[in-house]
Amino acid sequence: MTPSGDVRVAAFGDRGEAAVLAEFLGYKREAIIKKVVDLPDAVAHRACVPSGTSLAWLVKHLTASERLWFGGATRDEWKAVSVLDADETVADLVAGYRNASQESDTIIAGWTDLGQVIDEPNTARHPATARWIMQHMISETARHAGHADILREQIDGVIGR
Repeated sequence: MTPSGDVRVAAFGDRGEAAVLAEFLGYKREAIIKKVVDLPDAVAHRACVPSGTSLAWLVKHLTASERLWFGGATRDEWKAVSVLDADETVADLVAGYRNASQESDTIIAGWTDLGQVIDEPNTARHPATARWIMQHMISETARHAGHADILREQIDGVIGR
């Protein structure tokens, strides 16, 4: 409370580095979900660019990335969960992404030192600090959220978060 009696709103970022990074990651995860959740399955699977990227594939890829960087998936596991099947529904893809995100959040909550090196043998990832992993996944998710923005606009003109 200020001397004049005004109640101050907490400042952005006042809960500590780990909480701020988790908040940014969560915000970008939800941006991805909002771009796909209301689309028919066939539309979400439609590639709108020559690379073959679709909104459904982005969700599948980010689900696999969560499991790789936070869960320590092996190279074979990562490859297996990265493949988008034509019959996967938007509902199933979103549920899978939410589940992977919740698993990641549980792991993140257990990290007491963002400077600690996360190094698990037999995984498909390189050793990295917890901070680097968080920053990488924020960047990766934000990058693909931008792709999702463009794909969704191409599909039906919907823009914005």
